Amino acid sequence: MLERREGPGVAELSAHAQARRFAVALSAAIAPWLRTHGPMHVWLAGMVGSRNGWQEAAYVPCPLDVQSMAASVVHLTASGTEVTIVPGARCVNPRGAPDVMRGEETQIVGALRLDPQLAQGRHIVALPGTHTKWAVLNGGMLETFQTSFSGELFALLREHSMLARAALSEPPASDESMRAGFELGLARSRELARTPLPHVLFEVRSRQLMEGMRHPEALGYLSALIIDQDLQGALDLFSIDAPVTLIGAAGLTSLYEVALAARGLQTRALDASDATVAGIDALKRTGEKDGTSDAT
Repeated sequence: MLERREGPGVAELSAHAQARRFAVALSAAIAPWLRTHGPMHVWLAGMVGSRNGWQEAAYVPCPLDVQSMAASVVHLTASGTEVTIVPGARCVNPRGAPDVMRGEETQIVGALRLDPQLAQGRHIVALPGTHTKWAVLNGGMLETFQTSFSGELFALLREHSMLARAALSEPPASDESMRAGFELGLARSRELARTPLPHVLFEVRSRQLMEGMRHPEALGYLSALIIDQDLQGALDLFSIDAPVTLIGAAGLTSLYEVALAARGLQTRALDASDATVAGIDALKRTGEKDGTSDAT
């Protein structure tokens, strides 16, 4: 079983605008491993390579594969520890706008390692999260992708709008009650398939006031409206003729599984952490084989 260590995120560290804070945070996080295993080479992926991160690792243009990513990693040394930062990916998305990802590209590389069938033919990969990605793989290459604001939109409306604000007397949300609200929201979204989301969102509030919908159900209802419209947007863009591969945290991917199944689409799910580890390992091995990385 892999060991895990938690530490401050990029938002907290970059607020101080000091690269040294990243090195200090990394040293603190891996200190137990260094004492046990000695010097090690550390690989990092995600926002740590952004402009607000430790050191920028430029976006690699699509279409891209593991070789082009491995050739674009960034190396640095911090307190005697070798560090490699994985680049992000960029494309002109199917709607004709610039689009970017950081972290998900590593998970996609990992998915290709964990499920070799993804390297054959064309596949749609969905990575639910704060900024959900819908990616097209073709012949083992990341061809293009589309970002959805779904996760952050849900968080913003949950925390800062009056749609799903809980009364003091409301019980805490439970998985069962949220799932019941989610099923209701999916049915309503399918009923109003072509209705713009802003025209439906206020129902989250009005159903609490007029129909007695409890707060936990309202959260599930809100989530369903956003996720189902996200799916509708993806279906409008992509021809989906094979199971959709989902990469993410179990709780969120399970909601996408339910929503996709309601539209008659099959799915298979991969854990985000497993995909990240597999992706970093694939990049490391590719770099060593091609001579583009000095990882040990």
